[in-house]
Amino acid sequence: MISSMTGYGRGFAGREGREITVELKSVNHRYLDISLRLPRHLVFLEDTLRRQIAGSISRGHVDVYINYRNTRNDSKSILVDEAIVSQYITAAKEIAGRYDVDGRLNAANVLRLPDAVSVIEAEEDRDEVLLLAQNAMEAALKELITMREAEGERLLKDLEARVQVICDLGVRIAERAPLVVEEYRAKLNERIAFVLQEVEVDRSRLATEVALFADKASVDEEITRLNSHVTQMKNTFLSKEPSGRKLDFIVQELNREFNTIGSKANDTELVNAVLLGKGEVEKIREQVQNIE
Repeated sequence: MISSMTGYGRGFAGREGREITVELKSVNHRYLDISLRLPRHLVFLEDTLRRQIAGSISRGHVDVYINYRNTRNDSKSILVDEAIVSQYITAAKEIAGRYDVDGRLNAANVLRLPDAVSVIEAEEDRDEVLLLAQNAMEAALKELITMREAEGERLLKDLEARVQVICDLGVRIAERAPLVVEEYRAKLNERIAFVLQEVEVDRSRLATEVALFADKASVDEEITRLNSHVTQMKNTFLSKEPSGRKLDFIVQELNREFNTIGSKANDTELVNAVLLGKGEVEKIREQVQNIE
């Protein structure tokens, strides 16, 4: 199964006033690279969530966004800094006596004074928060993987079509290569006959020359390896394991075979077929970069 490295997933979990939302966004990367953004008071979740992601995804850069809400009545408490409040009251009395103004402070005024009160986050139930985070992450991963697999199916259809083009080119090259040798034999014979005219041509020498050219121009081994690489690629398409790196290696080998055939080609039709093959291999390489 082919899976893309591009996708998005969102998961939510809530219970008894606690709510966690996890968003995942993944793009291409050579390895698994996780960028996790957590509220400071939830950093204890990081290692567990990283392991959870790594258990489902093998490659790609994954951005993780986590939002947490606690609406419970005991989630926060207010702490009054009595020393500061006392100093505010003393200062208010001094100002009232000096400037003949009302120096009384009510509770509402005190609550608005800077640093007089502070809101304290209650200690979280780590086990409960961890369970919620894992549930939300599981839902987000499921959605992300579904999207990556759907994109992988689209990639697979394109890859299969391009691999078929390469197969057809391999057949075309295999059929054309022997004809090149025969054409070379005929041209060489014609050229020698024209130059020497009535002088008898040394047939054994001509046969040797043609044999050397045939050996030099032979692409039988390259065609065999090309077909082998194509078979390996098709088998890899059916694998349930992440296959991006293996496909990338096969693409390099396909390109190597076309380069070798091109270096031996002494024929316009063969050269054109090689150029078409290299173009398809390059397009496959671009697609493979997005496969997990």
